[in-house]
Amino acid sequence: MITLRQLEFALAVAKHRHFKRAAEDCNISQSALSLGIAELEKQLDIQIFERNNKQVLITPIGEDILVRAQRIFSEINDLTACAHSHRTPLAYPMTIGIIPTIAPYLLPKVLPDLKNHYPDFRMTLVEKQTERLLEQVRYGHIDTAIIALPYQVDGLHTFEFWAEDFFAVFSGDDPHAQLSHISASELNDTNLMLLGEGHCLTDQALSVCHFDHDAMKSSFSDASLNTLVQMSLAGMGTTLIPEMALQQVHAQSANVKTIPLAEQGPHRRIAFVTRLNYARVDDVKLLGDLFRQSLLAYQQQYNA
Repeated sequence: MITLRQLEFALAVAKHRHFKRAAEDCNISQSALSLGIAELEKQLDIQIFERNNKQVLITPIGEDILVRAQRIFSEINDLTACAHSHRTPLAYPMTIGIIPTIAPYLLPKVLPDLKNHYPDFRMTLVEKQTERLLEQVRYGHIDTAIIALPYQVDGLHTFEFWAEDFFAVFSGDDPHAQLSHISASELNDTNLMLLGEGHCLTDQALSVCHFDHDAMKSSFSDASLNTLVQMSLAGMGTTLIPEMALQQVHAQSANVKTIPLAEQGPHRRIAFVTRLNYARVDDVKLLGDLFRQSLLAYQQQYNA
């Protein structure tokens, strides 16, 4: 009989294209993984993988089998969640994805309230770029994800809970630091430093400012937003940060100026996304409501 564990082995090999790394991912020996794959192929009477000492390839029939295996895992995860959906809110653990340009700024503001209201809730966080998180949501690897809109989220539930604007970061002695607002045309005259491909903050900023994406290719593909902020504080140019990052950025230096972008906002919207058939949609909505209230309370305190 085919087992879920065998399918898990096959999906791990397909993910890594490497038997040793797949075995490490599954926390078993390479020989045990190879044996499980061989047994799966024997029971199906097909060859899923072509392997030699240099590479692992997926056969055409193997591609079809792996797509079906992925669906099975998604259904199993939803089945487990459904069995526990009758419990009290947030009584069952949840794996939540969150993008890097939200995680360090949102979590300190919402986690204390979450812990206070639901002390027994167990949450695992996965921090990746948007496209990877959406893939994991669709395949059932994670329960939900927090992303920034606008972004293509076809086939998923979307629950918005916040909206905010962008701010340009300058050192206090930069001439632009005296502006009350900065327009896209003024921003175009600065050395604007943006995150690399795959970061939705960059795409959203370029869209808000109506900048040509190809003409604004960034050379900071491996940098973090905090690194770009530090470069801005050193007088090397400017970068754009979301409003929820203001407190952390101002805490880094007394010589920082953050200038609101003059373009009409909100410049990005924050939302939970999850599968259409996800059994714990009410828990996701509850998290969104709780996070909104936490952000409102923080905003009122910060602006006081």
